[in-house]
Amino acid sequence: MELNKYIDHTYLKAEGTKEHIDKLIEEAKEYKFKTICINPSWIEYAEEQLKGSKVEICTVIGFPLGANSTESKIFEARDAIDKGADEVDMVINIGKLKDGDVDYVTAEIKAVKNACQNKVLKVIIETALLNEREITLASNAVLEGGGDFVKTSTGFSTRGATVEDVKLIKSVVGDYCKIKASGGIRTHDELMAMINAGADRIGASAGKVLLK
Repeated sequence: MELNKYIDHTYLKAEGTKEHIDKLIEEAKEYKFKTICINPSWIEYAEEQLKGSKVEICTVIGFPLGANSTESKIFEARDAIDKGADEVDMVINIGKLKDGDVDYVTAEIKAVKNACQNKVLKVIIETALLNEREITLASNAVLEGGGDFVKTSTGFSTRGATVEDVKLIKSVVGDYCKIKASGGIRTHDELMAMINAGADRIGASAGKVLLK
């Protein structure tokens, strides 16, 4: 098992500087992580620095609240891909989901997936803010909307991923959709617990620590 290929090596803090991004890129190259996950303003710089490596670029849209309009998320997705992003992590409209407007959530996912063309779309449902029924509804919306992954968390809410979250999502999506666990995963044991629960990708800022 190549654990490094499970990891989206992540830096999404607002105060991130070139020094932070350079460190992230160098670690990703050294450990051959699947992607670096960065804010959109760094995509073009990262693409230049990653030339010659197999590390891909993941970015975030509608982040971290998900309350942007669908049109703005579509623009963000297209802009990110035009600038060099290989994968896009989008936050759903959590309020719409909690209002029971699953059709809105599903349609938005479809629209953003269409904007992503053949690039990977991971859909962040923010499990910390949802009950089990809502997690189930959100996971089904990702399936119906054509998302490639259900992603548990932004890492900016009240908590990150739990094993229980991943197991519940897996029970809904089966093998029809992948799962990314993110937020608060800081040890090798936590990494393995998430993978064993059904996670196909791990988002973490402590990528190199997780391998030990």
